[in-house]
Amino acid sequence: MSPLKQFNLARTSLITFIQDLDKDSLDHVSKFFDNTIRWHIGNSLLMDEKLLFVSQKKSQKIPEEYAELFSSDVNVSDWSIEAPSLEQLIEDLINQQNRINSFDELFWKSNVKFKAPYGHIETHGDLLIMLSHREAELLGKIKAMKQVFDAK
Repeated sequence: MSPLKQFNLARTSLITFIQDLDKDSLDHVSKFFDNTIRWHIGNSLLMDEKLLFVSQKKSQKIPEEYAELFSSDVNVSDWSIEAPSLEQLIEDLINQQNRINSFDELFWKSNVKFKAPYGHIETHGDLLIMLSHREAELLGKIKAMKQVFDAK
């Protein structure tokens, strides 16, 4: 399976699952998890944007305040601005997916200009594989979080 197919499978699966979440599930704070489902969705969106569009800083298509809300060192208890709605996050995920799909084959074969964590990431295609894996893990975590919340 190509890196782009892997990404599209993970992203579409994530969007399909989260579109039916209610606000209680989305913003449930639990001692069992480090952040809320809404935060995890936004963090995935932000990380993909920062890593895949790093060389195209001016074309970043997500709101600047997402860094204040969804950076890895931020917790929902730190929020001082209103988080985007689930509908907005889904729209941003779909738009980002379309932009990722618009990259040509040369981009995916080109080397990344930074050292990425988690193994041997050399090309943008390698990076997309890592991000797809991360997104699939996220979907599993969100499903587990929802199961825990529903069990109460």
